[in-house]
Amino acid sequence: MAQQKVYTPELLWQLGRVSEAVLSPDGTQILFGITYYDVEQNKGNRDLYVMPAKGGTYTQLTKTEASEQNALWRPDGKKIGYLAPVAGVMQIWEMNPDGTDPQPISNIAGGAEGFLYAPTGNRILFTHSVKLDKDVHDFHPDLPKAHALITEDLMYRHWNDWTDFSYSHIFVADYPSMANVLDIMEGERYASPIPNNGGLEQICFSPDGNFIAYTSKKKNGKEFALSTNSEIYLYDIVNKTTKNISAPNPGYDIDPVFSPDGNSIFWSSMETDGFESDLKRIFGYDFKTGITTNYSANFGESASNFAFSQDGKKLYFISGIKATYQIFELDLAKKQFKQLTEGRHDYQAISLKNNVLIGTRVSMEKPADIFNIDLRTGNQTQLTFINDEKLKDIASITVKEHWIETTDGEQMLVWMILPPNFDPNKKYPAVLFCQGGPQAAVSQFFSYRWNFQMMASQGYVIVAPNRRGLPTFGKAWNDQISLDYGGQNMKDYLSAIDYAAKESYVDETKLGCVGASYGGFSVFWLAGNHNKRFKAFIAHCGMFNLESFYGTTEEMFFVNHDLGGPYWEKPTSHSYEFSPHRFVGNWDTPILVIHGGKDFRIPYAEGMQAYNAAQLQGIPSKFLFFHEETHFVTKPQNAILWQREFVGWLDRWLK
Repeated sequence: MAQQKVYTPELLWQLGRVSEAVLSPDGTQILFGITYYDVEQNKGNRDLYVMPAKGGTYTQLTKTEASEQNALWRPDGKKIGYLAPVAGVMQIWEMNPDGTDPQPISNIAGGAEGFLYAPTGNRILFTHSVKLDKDVHDFHPDLPKAHALITEDLMYRHWNDWTDFSYSHIFVADYPSMANVLDIMEGERYASPIPNNGGLEQICFSPDGNFIAYTSKKKNGKEFALSTNSEIYLYDIVNKTTKNISAPNPGYDIDPVFSPDGNSIFWSSMETDGFESDLKRIFGYDFKTGITTNYSANFGESASNFAFSQDGKKLYFISGIKATYQIFELDLAKKQFKQLTEGRHDYQAISLKNNVLIGTRVSMEKPADIFNIDLRTGNQTQLTFINDEKLKDIASITVKEHWIETTDGEQMLVWMILPPNFDPNKKYPAVLFCQGGPQAAVSQFFSYRWNFQMMASQGYVIVAPNRRGLPTFGKAWNDQISLDYGGQNMKDYLSAIDYAAKESYVDETKLGCVGASYGGFSVFWLAGNHNKRFKAFIAHCGMFNLESFYGTTEEMFFVNHDLGGPYWEKPTSHSYEFSPHRFVGNWDTPILVIHGGKDFRIPYAEGMQAYNAAQLQGIPSKFLFFHEETHFVTKPQNAILWQREFVGWLDRWLK
């Protein structure tokens, strides 16, 4: 009977979430964080842990309510640095590797947002926001209680925040004194890291500690909103000069990593300006020759999370292949690629020291744990078992891989996720999962909202297709969706659900369709074009009216690339013809619409339009609105409410 227990929303928020696993300089110990959530208090807390790299018992280092972040080994391995508050302001702390003697080492006015040690141990850098633009009180100092925004340019809000008129700058100081602090971007109205596009992986020290390589998109306002053209800049600490080493490339250049000998630097590079989901190529720059090499010329998938072997001859990275994310090896001299790991899982991050390689790994069945990967054989050994005790009596889903033919004769991978305690002689309602992005693989991810364990545990078969426009199946498959939002990828969705409906264990009269972001758009579009296949829809933060979406979103490069430009230009792209609001007169199926009040990527009026249209047509519908949530739902009680309403709506119409 114990094995009959299944996932619940409450269980999902009891699980520990592992993050930022990094090896000590000698490769013998692993430092990592675990976040646990308190539903009653409606918040989470992250503490730091350490364990042997060979496996064994892990020891908790911090036991505070501070939620320690950005934990790093000092280059000599004798201290652990991290960020934690002092009087409510984030400062750099250090403690011994056993957790004793925690002490703040910085006193930065306004606090630090991130930091790195120089490999030589004589310098430290930190990021800190500097106010460089005028706000309403600068314009009207006699109105101190006025609360308003005044702007004459774009990017006045971005993802989850309105502008605060400041820019993240990089500061370098002597260590350990924290003296001689220097803003290496002084006076620049630009930021590093790029806002809402990553963190400290965009910045690094050279091995000799004399140079800082950093990523920045040195554009402002409308130019920033229209372009993805970021660059890799090299700052000379001694001579106080800056050099752009990636200027010829028009797209994203990001996440630099120096070779161990300091003679070259590598980064991730996208070719096309404005295309945020372009292929991430491996670029290398030789300081002696000044030559930049594209190492990905014969490698068809994106590469990220770079780590060098100890001798600098090999580069390890994560790349997607057929809806999984694996670790790969690049022999730099031979320009040969080798897939190191295999299996139905996703690697999320890696750390490599002294020829010891570890990574955090997830799957649809299991949340993240830390694994050791043998550099010769690729064998993977699980080192942590963070949630095994909580999950030992929980019956798990079964994930099946199906390859089906699409309407244009291609082969498409569809994950069929079967409920716990699956009985092939029963008939189950099925739910089509529509992925967001739009270019984000339906891989082996373990989400804490769109969680397949949760969905299937309620008695549903989940149909999750890797439709057109998703990575890990080659560049052509990934790129096809742009300018074709209501085209082939929608046919792929219908091919997947039609295939699933023919399975003996699927009740073809009880089919649902769900999705968020682009997946929410997909739900809205399918609601007007499904020919009565579905009995229930759920759309979270979806685009409903592409013209109003274009006029209210913030990163204009995205809509220009994917929709073909502004809706007022003639001739307009045919993408606007795919706008779901044009088909709303065909709606005939119950729909739940969910949106966040602080969603600036797809503003909540999109959800209101869809819900109001359903209500005015007499279609059974419900609107779930989270006043304080963004494009995502992050607060524990809101997330549990989301899950309850999600399942309740499906149960109401499909059971």
